Amino acid sequence: MTVNNGNNSFSALNEQQLQLLSSAASVLNKEQLIWASGYFAGMAGGVASSGAQPGQAVASTAAAQPKLTILYGSQTGNSKSVAQTYKTAASEQGFDANVISMADYKPRQLKNETHLVVIVSTHGEGDAPDDAIELHEFLASKKAPKVPNLKYAVVGLGDTSYEFFCQTGKDFDTRLCALGATALVERLDCDVDYDEAIANWAVALNNKLKDELKPVETTQVANLTPAANAVAESLYNKKNPFAATLSESLKITGRNSVKDIRHIEISLEDSGIQYRPGDALGVWFSNDEALAGRIMTATDTKADDQVTIADANYSLLDALVNKLELTLSYPGFVKAYLAATNDKELASLMEDKTALREFLSVSQIVDIVEKYPAKVSAQALVDAMRPITPRLYSIASSQAEVEDEVHLTVAHVEYEANGFTHQGGASGFLSTRLEEGQNVNVYVENNDNFRLPSDPNTPVIMIGPGTGIAPFRAFLQERDATEAEGKNWLFFGNPNFTQDFLYQTEWQGYLKSGLLSKISLAFSRDQAEKIYVQDRLRENGKEVFEWLEQGAHFYICGDALRMAKDVESALLELVSVHGNKSETEAKEYVTNLRKSKRYQKDVY
Repeated sequence: MTVNNGNNSFSALNEQQLQLLSSAASVLNKEQLIWASGYFAGMAGGVASSGAQPGQAVASTAAAQPKLTILYGSQTGNSKSVAQTYKTAASEQGFDANVISMADYKPRQLKNETHLVVIVSTHGEGDAPDDAIELHEFLASKKAPKVPNLKYAVVGLGDTSYEFFCQTGKDFDTRLCALGATALVERLDCDVDYDEAIANWAVALNNKLKDELKPVETTQVANLTPAANAVAESLYNKKNPFAATLSESLKITGRNSVKDIRHIEISLEDSGIQYRPGDALGVWFSNDEALAGRIMTATDTKADDQVTIADANYSLLDALVNKLELTLSYPGFVKAYLAATNDKELASLMEDKTALREFLSVSQIVDIVEKYPAKVSAQALVDAMRPITPRLYSIASSQAEVEDEVHLTVAHVEYEANGFTHQGGASGFLSTRLEEGQNVNVYVENNDNFRLPSDPNTPVIMIGPGTGIAPFRAFLQERDATEAEGKNWLFFGNPNFTQDFLYQTEWQGYLKSGLLSKISLAFSRDQAEKIYVQDRLRENGKEVFEWLEQGAHFYICGDALRMAKDVESALLELVSVHGNKSETEAKEYVTNLRKSKRYQKDVY
């Protein structure tokens, strides 16, 4: 590279390349810049010695025999991200690693594996994510083979605020062990903040694998052409969010509604962020200062007390408002707070798991410290808490229509408990504390498990009660903009027609234009007997099955614990009745829909 004297013109790079390189470098720290300089120098040396064509670099990597298979089961993408990150770490050690979604993995291949890593999340009441269901069921069946020569490691992703924490990971670990496989390292159960735990686990596993997988030197040609796309996609993410602007927050339920649901519009102008219908928006939020004040009063701490979190220093107030989780409670906090206070009454509650779960189900951190007040150090208080994590919201818009905006449909969580009004962390922030024109840090979480059909002529059936309507608004905006010819059928439910018919005028417009072929409504409280979307599904069972036979894709978005299970039961029933199938055959039919990606869920 040469520099012309007197100006900043680089003869080796054109203007577009220079802008790309500068953009990539702007998000790197000093150590990363040093690493990158060595990386590019190594690629340059490889090109020179090999005579590779421009846009390619020869990288000397190591392949190992036998191969390491990394399986992931993911509902929202976290497990996939962890799997891909670990593959990078394994490849750097010279291991020949392959990452596969459990949805694409043939269960009977298990008997041929020698080294396996399982990374899987848990949903609902200990349920496996959709793409892991088949493998999960296969391992629990009599068809599962003995695998005495298999060595494995399991990572479970979960949330300790739920009763069945990392249950799916535990299931895989237990079953693989029962089939004769040997664990390379102890199973890792991860809470919502898992980066450090994963990094330490990866080091431990790779140390074990060094004695198992012997790398040999090979030569691979890496195509550098997609570098521009990689930089653009990675510029804004969970760790480096974009400071977007709140454009509008509008309540879209009636004055007398039992729900407070908001339509949120956020400007992504100048970000270059792209998203697809089905994706989610990650929203970082700040806690209510009044809530932080009550916690400090109960623990006799001060706003300006200095604390350390992950080697960084903060005032206690700053930490409580911007760095720590306050609105979700979990047994881990109770355990740590008990250790700091030695409260006898709290110790008794901790021993009664049922009573503890009931208390935590309606309580936030503030409820715990106010019920069991004690003088603790500021550092002990923050050490008992876990870091704040962003909330994911299904995106309710298509960029084909809204361009550099992103829309959300947010239920403002607000309830009475323990003598106080409680709000959700992110929903309270978006609905009541964030004002129009103020910034909110966001990023896009891709969800390849919830996509429109690639063929625009394919019919779709969408089940989205309450805020579950959000992604289907995006679906229809996309199909409208792209002039897709496929039929569209929407099932929507909420308590009352007059108060809770979200986006009513939009659906009426789509019906009039013919984009929306049919809409089936279930307003549960408008008659003596409650009616839900699953009831409408059964009523229209014959036609629903006809659509499925015509190749329709079937989507569910919303509550995982009740609605999604009730809808699936209705689906199995209508397939059995109108398809003239036995219970086993109906289940196989629905399983095949899932395997062919014609049955997709975005549930929470």
